[in-house]
Amino acid sequence: MSEPPQHLDVELPGSAPAAEPEGFDVDDFPGGARSTIEAILMVVDQPLTVLDLADALELEEAEVREHLEALESEYASQHRGFALREINGGWRVYSRPAYAPAVEKFLMGGQQAKLTQASLETLAVIAYRQPISRSRVSAVRGVNVDGVIRTLTTRGLIAEMGTDGEGGAMLYGTTPFFLQRMGLSSLDELPALAPYLPDTDVIDELIEQGQA
Repeated sequence: MSEPPQHLDVELPGSAPAAEPEGFDVDDFPGGARSTIEAILMVVDQPLTVLDLADALELEEAEVREHLEALESEYASQHRGFALREINGGWRVYSRPAYAPAVEKFLMGGQQAKLTQASLETLAVIAYRQPISRSRVSAVRGVNVDGVIRTLTTRGLIAEMGTDGEGGAMLYGTTPFFLQRMGLSSLDELPALAPYLPDTDVIDELIEQGQA
C-alpha cells in the first residue's frame, strides 16, 4: 500500500511571505500611552523595567517613566486598593498593604480558599522541586502556569526566591504559610513523592522541546 503524499511547506518563487502581526500606535488606543502601559501592568506577574515597556511600545524611556510616575501618584491620590511601585528597577502593581487583612480574609476563607486541580498540581511540583522557575514548572505539567503561579503567590503559598544564576529566570518556592496549611514543621516532612517527578535534566530537555 503506497504512502500518502507528504505536505511540504515550500515557498514558491514570487509567492507572498507569511503575514507579520500588524503593528500599532499607542496613540490610537483610548487613553493613549498611559492607559496602554496600565493595561500591560495589570496582566504581568513579574516587575517590568522602563526599558521593557519602552521597547514593547516603541516609546522613549523618559516618556515611559513619566507615565509610570504619574500612574503611581494617581493611584495614591485616589486611595485605590492597589499601588504601583518600583522595586529594584522593576515596576509592578501590588495590593496596597493597608488592605492586607481584608484581602487575606477573602482569599483564605470560604470557597475562595479552595484550590483548583491545576493549582494543586503546580503547587506540588514547586514544593518538591524548589527553587524552580515557571518554565520548568510548565515543562513538568505540559501547560502554561503563569496564571496559577500568580494565584499561588497571591494566596501566600509560594514566593519569589531570587533568580536563576544562569538565565536570570525568577525562582519560586513554598512559604512558611504553606507549611502551616499542610500541618508540617519543615519540608523534610513532605511525603516521598519527589522520586516520581522528572529529574532536572529531563525538565531541561522538555523545555528545549517546547521551544523548538
